[in-house]
Parts: sequence; structure tokens; C-alpha cells
Amino acid sequence: MDNKSKIKLFIENFVVYGMGGAISSAIPVIMIPVITRLMPNSSYIGISDMATAIISIGNAFALMGMYDSMYRLFFENNSKEYKREICSTSLAFTFLTSIIVAVIMIIFKKPITALMLEGKNGFLVYICALTVFVGATNSIVSAPIRMQNRRKIYLVLNTLCPLISYSISIPLILNGHYVIALPLATLISNVIIESSFLLINREWFQTKKVNIKHLPLLLKLSIPQIPNLLVYWVFNSCDRIMILNLLGMNEAGIYGISAKLGHVSQLIYTAFIGGWQYFSFSVMKDKNQVETNSKIFEYLGVISYVATGMLCVFVKFFFRVLFPSEYMNGAVAAPYLFLSPLLLMMFQVNAYQFLIKLKSWPNMLILGTGALVNIILNKLLIPILGIEGAAISTVIGYLFSVVLCSTALYKIKLFNIHGKFVFVSAAFILFFVIWRLFGFNSVLVSFIELVVFGIVVLLCYYREIKKIMKMVLRE
Repeated sequence: MDNKSKIKLFIENFVVYGMGGAISSAIPVIMIPVITRLMPNSSYIGISDMATAIISIGNAFALMGMYDSMYRLFFENNSKEYKREICSTSLAFTFLTSIIVAVIMIIFKKPITALMLEGKNGFLVYICALTVFVGATNSIVSAPIRMQNRRKIYLVLNTLCPLISYSISIPLILNGHYVIALPLATLISNVIIESSFLLINREWFQTKKVNIKHLPLLLKLSIPQIPNLLVYWVFNSCDRIMILNLLGMNEAGIYGISAKLGHVSQLIYTAFIGGWQYFSFSVMKDKNQVETNSKIFEYLGVISYVATGMLCVFVKFFFRVLFPSEYMNGAVAAPYLFLSPLLLMMFQVNAYQFLIKLKSWPNMLILGTGALVNIILNKLLIPILGIEGAAISTVIGYLFSVVLCSTALYKIKLFNIHGKFVFVSAAFILFFVIWRLFGFNSVLVSFIELVVFGIVVLLCYYREIKKIMKMVLRE
């Protein structure tokens, strides 16, 4: 596969998964304003957010990095029999770990409730435990569709998931079940979607194909990733827990809404990750793999900067239109939280370089350092800046990880960086600082900033934009 074909493959996946992501991301954007108006106050949003955080940490331990190791080994051998054994063994292991984690969560219900739910609503831990079991196994069960790049099936089912979830949660809210509405709806929708994936992928998961001889290599790749998954949890949940304990559940709810609007960037992230794993592992043995990887990192970085800049211009308008007035203070945090998943995306582009070489510990060390920076800054900034301090901490933590990972790969010749990207990155940082100081309260200033930054991007990447557009339109 030549360089042009590789780029074309990634763009195709990016566009297709992006379209699916646009639909699935549009549903929460439409429904969040409805949910916030149906809930009596922001504390119930905060409770839902805490439940999500509990589920996330449970999933990290239940999965134990098995998804990525299964994905990696799936491409190690072309034998269908081998692939079935890898998939079946991975599911059997995850099934067992999910049960263990769910039981442990129930045993430690009281301390979990005290730390993350203000000592109330302990019954939510039972729902979270069941959701962990379903969610972890669902990650494995859905994987063969991704690994075969069967995009349409994957996108249809994942679009149905939020539709099912909100169709369940809204009636529950209308009947006054504010606490359990969102967590319970998530559990039920996940059960339905997992059943669908299991039916479609049944040929890849057979009890008789479980082969314990593959487990050592699976674990060799997966276990070092557990700290990575925990670090992801720190990035996504530590700020919420600290806001809860320092500022209260209402502020945690406002921050949760900022994160949900900010995470519209998941559209770009979903488009990326949907095609990236298949793309990166399918071309990992190609001669020009490093240069291709570096170009994709660069292009995704530029897309992320422009998208974040556009949100900066309109963020206050979105909050006024979409949410009740009590959530308005969250507008300042949204651009930071929009940028965060995009920085994670950029990190993962480069992090896969280590995984391709069958090494996962550098990612753990690098991301762990970024998480430590995040925790320290949260402790320092939340008491001073409130929820904006938490958002700043998250961005800086991810940025630190991206820079550290890129530098490490550059030194061992697994990453190339161009001067124009460094220049555009510096221009974006300047744009963001000026926006926060002068543009947040002035749409005109923000718009002028965005135009100037857009011109800088066009001047630097005119040729690349022209080539990519031709490639896409040709198809």
C-alpha cells in the first residue's frame, strides 16, 4: 500500500465514522437542554456525572486493557481460526474480571457512596456495578466489527444507543425518578446494544474456541495498560470529585454540563478513533509508516485548533440558548473541555507507535506524568478559579502528555515534526490566551481573532488542504 493509499484509507474512515459520530453526538446536544430543564436543579446532573465516574473506574479494572491487546493480536495472524481464539479468549477473561469487579463494587458500596455521592443514594452503586459488567464485555463483543472495518453496522448500532437511552430516561424523569433516570437508562441501552453486537459477531465468540495458551501474550500487552486506563479515569473524573468535595454537587453539575457541551468534540474524536485502530495496525509494517503517522498527527492537530477556536466565538451564545440561567457560569470552562478530548486524540496517534512495537509502558509513564500534573493543578486552581481551574488543569495535563510523548518518539525516530506545525501551535496558544483575556465577553474580538488564526492556517497548509480536498472529492 503506497503512502497516498494509506492516507486515503484513513480519510475514508475518518469521514464515515465522523458522519456516524455527528449523528450520535447531535442526539445528546439536542437532549441535554431538555434534560437540564426537566431536572429540578443542577445537583441531579452532578449525581449522574458521579455515577458515570464510578462506572468509568470500574470499566478500567474490568477491561484490564484487554480490548487493545485483542485488537493488536487480531492483526498478528491472518488465520481465521487464530482470530476466533483471540476473540473468544479475550471475552472469557473479561467476563470473569467484570463479575469480580462488579462484586467488589457492591462490597465497597459505603466508601464509594461517601467519596462520590455525598454519602447518599447508595443504591446507585448497584446500577453502576451492573453497567460495568455490561459495558466491559460490550467493548469486547463489539470489537470484531471494528477490526473488520464494517463501518455501517457499527455506526447504526452506536447511533441507536443514545436514542434508546434518552427514550428511557425522559419518561423516568417525568415521573420524578431524577436520581436513577440517566444511570438506569444507560444500563438498559447498553444491554440492548450488547445483545445486538453479540448476535452479529457470534461466529467470533465461541466457548470451544477459548484457548488459554493465548492468555499470556494478551496479558503481556494488556496489564501494562491498566495504569493507562486508570490515568484516563483521573483525567476524566478527578476534577469532578475535587469539585464535588471543594465546591459542592451543584457546581459539579454545572461542570458536568460544560463537559457535555465541550465534548461535542467527541465528534472529531469518534471519527478519528473509529478509523485509527484499524488503520494503524493494518499499515504498521509499511515502510513509510512513521511519516504517515506524523502527518496525520499534524493534520488532526490543526483541525482541533480550528474547531476549538470556532467554539470560543459562540460558546456564550450556545449556553444562553441551550441551558437555564443557572448553568451560565459553565460557559467559560466549555472550550477547555472541548479541547481536552482532541489533545487525547493527538496523544493516542503517537502513543500507538509504542503499541505497534509491542511496548505499552512508555504510554503509562507519559500519561501518568500528565495526570499527576493535572491533580496538582486541580488542587491549586479549583479553590482560586472554581470550575475554570479544573478545566485548565485538564487541558494542561493532556498538553503536557502530548508534548512529552512527541518528544520521546522524535528522539527515537518514530515521529517527525515540521516547523510550520510548531508555528501554528504557538499561534493557537496566543489566540486562546487573548480570547480568555479579551474575547470571552466580546463576540467581535473573538471573531476577529478566529479570522486571523484561520488565515495563518491557510497560509501554512494551503497545499495540504488542496490535496486532501481533491482526494476526498475524487471519491
